[in-house]
Amino acid sequence: MNLLNRYLLGQFVKYFFTVNAGFVSIYLLVDFFEKFDDFSNRGKPLALALKYFLMTIPYIVDQLGPVLILLSGVISMGILNHTNELTALKAGGIPLKSIIRPFLVGSVIFTVLFVAAAEFLLPVTIATTNNIWFEQLKGMVPLGILRNNRYYYKGQSGFYSFSWPNTSRFIFKDFSYSRWDETYNIEILVTAKFADWNDEKSLWVLKNGQIQKKDNLDYQIKNFQTKQLRLPEKPEDFLVPANKSAEMSLTNLYMEISRTEVEHEIRAAQTTFLGRISYMLLGIPLLLLGLPILLFSYRKWGRDLSIAIPASCGLAFLAWGLWGSLQSLAIAGVVSPIVAATSIHIIFSFAGFFLLIKNDR
Repeated sequence: MNLLNRYLLGQFVKYFFTVNAGFVSIYLLVDFFEKFDDFSNRGKPLALALKYFLMTIPYIVDQLGPVLILLSGVISMGILNHTNELTALKAGGIPLKSIIRPFLVGSVIFTVLFVAAAEFLLPVTIATTNNIWFEQLKGMVPLGILRNNRYYYKGQSGFYSFSWPNTSRFIFKDFSYSRWDETYNIEILVTAKFADWNDEKSLWVLKNGQIQKKDNLDYQIKNFQTKQLRLPEKPEDFLVPANKSAEMSLTNLYMEISRTEVEHEIRAAQTTFLGRISYMLLGIPLLLLGLPILLFSYRKWGRDLSIAIPASCGLAFLAWGLWGSLQSLAIAGVVSPIVAATSIHIIFSFAGFFLLIKNDR
């Protein structure tokens, strides 16, 4: 690597860590004021709070990864242009593609680090923060496990098993509840195609199911279309942290695809795995498109990053919105998971290459 490439790559790395430190500090500051009272009100030691916020940093960096790469390249190029170094390089006969190559190399290096962190670091740190927040602080101990997209929970006096397609809504699929006696014989077995929770009456509403009750040495079996039933547990007792899937490494996410058998669950597992990969790779096409936008804004409005940086942030929010929408469409089966994972990268990369070629003329 020649002197120029080392200098440009050094600028990119320097501004990456500068922007990274700024965003992480703001995020932690807001998070601290929101959550520190929870630690103090429950009498938890300061060391536990500090451990929680420290372990949150890798997750913050992972979520901000694409925009960090974009802003690092935009600021590096903007400073070169502001100090007339970019003009001097072009006057010396150095093409634009050679100038931006170190920035792309830097973006690839940091993307590889993001992938490595998602495989080895994030599962450990997120599991630790979930343990501190939900178990040690909130006292919400998980009652069961998740296997093959199906939840298994041990309640006060029985066992639950169900699919939970959307953990933000209390609607369960293929629901079952069983209770055993002291000799390990089933006292009651309730199964239902769907189960809802009626919060006003604190009752379970079961649909299209069957109840089997032990009657001496025999069982009474009764089918039903809709039935209200009071069970010892309610949905809030089924602890599933919002970022529970983030505890899984990339390898585990991939293995989930082969463990599932139902079509829509396979599609959801594929979307989750491919979406995770595509999000970490999003910084490279964003950088390819953000650099020519920067150069255009400099020619149109002058050498001022006050326009280029907001434009870059707007581009990042646009990419986030499109990415999230495509992931939702993939889970719903409207588009394939591969299309949802690659379409933004292809469109932004081609647009970026096209604009860079125009700027290099």
